[in-house]
Formats: sequence, structure tokens, C-alpha cells
Amino acid sequence: MRIVIPDDYQDCVRHLDAFAKLKGHDVAIFTDTVTGVDALAARFAGAQALVLIRERTVITPALLERLPTLKIISQTGKVANHLKLADCTARGVAVAEGSGGPTATAELTWALVLAAMRHVPQEVARLKSGLWQHTIGRQLKARRLGVWSYGKIGKIVAGYGRAFGMQVWVWGRDGSIAAAKADGFAAAPSREAFFAESDVVSLHVRLNAETRGLVRADDLARMKADALIVNTSRAELIEAGALVNALKAGKPGFAAVDVYESEPVLGASHPLLALPNAVCTPHLGYVEQGNYELYFGDAFDNILAFAAGQPRNIANPEVLKP
Repeated sequence: MRIVIPDDYQDCVRHLDAFAKLKGHDVAIFTDTVTGVDALAARFAGAQALVLIRERTVITPALLERLPTLKIISQTGKVANHLKLADCTARGVAVAEGSGGPTATAELTWALVLAAMRHVPQEVARLKSGLWQHTIGRQLKARRLGVWSYGKIGKIVAGYGRAFGMQVWVWGRDGSIAAAKADGFAAAPSREAFFAESDVVSLHVRLNAETRGLVRADDLARMKADALIVNTSRAELIEAGALVNALKAGKPGFAAVDVYESEPVLGASHPLLALPNAVCTPHLGYVEQGNYELYFGDAFDNILAFAAGQPRNIANPEVLKP
């Protein structure tokens, strides 16, 4: 099969152990990003299979119309807002989903919490420039950690907070709060209290039409002047422009983010990168060796099964009907 893998930013896919599964197939890997139907159609010309790295590549109906040979899109992880199953089904393209683990993102979340609370990036940069101590950090013990959504990742982050001696409470839908209570965590009495009384707020909500802009400017304005908000989920969970404005106003005092509205962010073009009270990483949450082996191993297995006439993990099974 002709298999195309776009947006491999680090040129790491060919070095994974899982890549050996594609031996004998015609595989093209692209390490840069292009946008627009014409550019993507040229890049994907002749492809029978695409392997998409999460939501990095947007698949539109107009693009699908330009890809007559495409038979399967093998998704690393689950399908999100970068494509619609109905569009793929209409063009006769199967979409296979894979699995992924929550641990890598949860660990990065906690790394950002520690880095922001102790001003690690700023102090490292100053030391390398020949300077010495400049800031006073804050310990986590006895402070309040607010976790919005107690799913797979939120559950791990809440456990980290407990291990660090923090007072952990949870906010979210009824089912999320019930699951947290069953594990011995408290529920915030209200949305207002969740933001106003948490020293650290960490977002772990899935992005969809209902949750876009979920965190509003007035939520951020309620936070303490020395509080931290962490977002390793999706940038669009926060109302457009609200986080930058809030950090400039000083409430909350700090942010740590791993996600942006448009990625990749090149040329330091995002306004958060200009703020001294923001710690920013380039969407590293799920980018981890073991996680990649799992993601791509599943994606490649799904393609091989499809090619062998034994499709599996197809998210739009109706496309397989005669």
C-alpha cells in the first residue's frame, strides 16, 4: 500500500520499533506542515492510507474529493474535531481508531505545575545567562488543587496532588464528580468557589461543541493573584483571548499551557509566549516514547488488518457494507 504519514514534527516515526510493521509498503513521511486543500492534495496524491498524528491534519470534504485512491485513514488515538466520520463515509473512506495512554499527559501536567510554581524555566534561563537567584517559588503541600473533569487523565493528576499533600477537589459533570467522591476526593461546592479558592486549576476536559469556550473571562477573574491555571487539554476550552487578558490583568497570576488554537506555533507568534508569567511547551503531553509506540503500533496494525481484508477498530463500519 501507499501510506502517507504527515506532520511528524520530530522525524521520529521512522525510528520507532513499531515502524518495522510497515516493511514492504510504500511509506512517505513528512516532517513539515502544509495547509490548504491544494497543498495537502498534492502531498497525499496516490495515497491508499493516511496515518494521522492526533488532530494535526484537518481532513475536509473538499480534500477527500481530491483523494480518489484513499481507502483508509488510520488515526493515532481517537477521532476528534479534525475530521467528520460522515464525510469519510460519503467518500468510501474507512476510519480506524487506535488507543493511547493517559499517563504521559498527566506526567507533563505535573511537570508544568512544578515548573510554574517554582519558576524553573525562568531561573534556568537566568543562570545560563550568568545570573543568580531572582524569584521565590511556592511549595504545593497544603495548597488547593482544582481538577476540572475526573476522567483518565484528571484522575491521575488528582492522585499526584494527593501524593504532594495538596487539598484536592474536583469540578465537572455529575458523573465526574461522583467518580471523584468514590475515590475519596472532595467536590467543589460551586463553579465560583472552584476558581476563587483553588491555588492550582488543571483542565482535563474533552473538547467538543459544548465545551468550546467553557472557561470564561469571569472564571479567570475570580482566581487568586498568585494562582496557577494549567491547560494540557485543548486551548479552545478557554474563551478566545481570555487567558492572555487575564494574565496581563494579574488574575490568575500564572499559567502553564501545552496547547494552542493553531499548531504548530512557529516564530514565537503566540501572545502567551511574550508573557513572563506563562510557562509554555509545544504540545508535548502525549509525545512520549512508550506512548508513541502504542499509538503508532495500533495505527499500523489497523492498516495491515484492513489490507488483509480483516478490518478492525473501524469507527464508521457502515463504510464496509457492500
